[in-house]
Amino acid sequence: MENQPHSPSCFGVQIPKLKRPGATSKPAAETAETPDDAGPSKSWRDRLPRGWPYWLVGLGVAGVFVFALRPTPIAVDLGTVEEGTLQVTVDAEGKTRVQNRYIVAAPVAGRLSRIELESGDSIEAGAVVARIDSLPFNSEVQAAQARLRELEAQIAGVETQRPKDAALAQAEADINAAIARQRQAEARYQEAQASLSQAQRERDRAQELQAAGAISRQDREAAELTATRRQQEVEAAQRQVDAERANVAAARNALGVLQAEQQDPDYLLDVYRAQIASTEAELLRLTDEAQRTTVTAPAAGSVLQVMQKSARFVQAGEPLIEVGNADQLELVIDILSTDAVSVEPGALIQIEQWGGEESLQARVRYVEPSAFTEVSALGVEEQRVNVIADFVDPPVALGDGYRVEAQIVTWAAENVMIVPISALFRCDSQTWCTFVSADGKAQQREIVISQRNDLAAAVESGLVPGEQVILHPSEEIEAEKRVRVRE
Repeated sequence: MENQPHSPSCFGVQIPKLKRPGATSKPAAETAETPDDAGPSKSWRDRLPRGWPYWLVGLGVAGVFVFALRPTPIAVDLGTVEEGTLQVTVDAEGKTRVQNRYIVAAPVAGRLSRIELESGDSIEAGAVVARIDSLPFNSEVQAAQARLRELEAQIAGVETQRPKDAALAQAEADINAAIARQRQAEARYQEAQASLSQAQRERDRAQELQAAGAISRQDREAAELTATRRQQEVEAAQRQVDAERANVAAARNALGVLQAEQQDPDYLLDVYRAQIASTEAELLRLTDEAQRTTVTAPAAGSVLQVMQKSARFVQAGEPLIEVGNADQLELVIDILSTDAVSVEPGALIQIEQWGGEESLQARVRYVEPSAFTEVSALGVEEQRVNVIADFVDPPVALGDGYRVEAQIVTWAAENVMIVPISALFRCDSQTWCTFVSADGKAQQREIVISQRNDLAAAVESGLVPGEQVILHPSEEIEAEKRVRVRE
């Protein structure tokens, strides 16, 4: 057993060497090799370590396990960073509108005749578009004219109510005569006063003389009687003066009454003049209303809409027809007030979905200064603003109130680096990031963007043209993760 060659073993167990069929055993002398001949006569298999096939099998199995347990690359969609033109737009629905539209309303209340015009009919400025029955207004005009003539006649009759000039002259003459009689009475009163003074002095002298015994008692009594008579004459003269004064006052009062009667009709004149002014104003109004029963077109154009077709009674101010020039269209786009702050006059508007094959263009004329509240389809109240624009080349096919899809350009630039907006995400509240696919692995990059729209963003730094970015990165994607293109 010591001279037999060793058989291959696995895990320390000897496996006997099998003899091929038909092989003959060589004598030990022939098979024995000397130590000098052993080296050069061994093959390369004999020189390998014992059990090498099993080691190879083990390594293969281990490799399969390692390959099987290796993470599978994440399937992703890739986009390319390119240089090009980027536009930032505010997308909204709009509608066309006639620039100068006129709603012709009933100027007065009355019976409207049937309107024969149809929508789309062309009309000239001043053309008759509707008629209202004028008979009631003409009747009121005639009645107002009759009232005016009546008031004028009443003013003419006021003069007959005044006192005549002869009566005024007679009243003045009566005053002068009463004054003259008053003066005569005053003169007689003064004369009676003088006679009384003289009689009183003679009475006093007679009383002194009689006391001295120079005259008789009879003479003294005669002097006293004379003084008493003169006193009565003075009182009578005073009463006459008072009576004449009363006559003067009565004459003057009579003149005042006549003068008042002369002025009394003046208030009637004021009343009649005021009534005449009111009647004349009413007559002007009625005449104007009678003339406005024939309704005319305020401007040339076409009939946009007929609101009242049939004959019926209408109220003043009720709309009848709408007139405008359909060739002069403007565009009205309502957008959110937060978007309106970025829209400036002169901004380009691209119009799609208007019914034609080619896109149209318009320019913003102005943004209305006042916003309005509108409830969205989701029931949310929104503050919206109307943007008014003019077509660059309006097509003939468009009419009033047509719906269009508008894109208002708020920012545009050429030769800028563009990255798909779906590749961006927030690293933090202030920084934008994206994943770049390089050598089959995801690499996170911080980038700086300037403007963006719904599809792409303009990159200022962080990327170079031609790089592949991962679109719609999920939470599975992390830095250095293996990725592959989705098939």
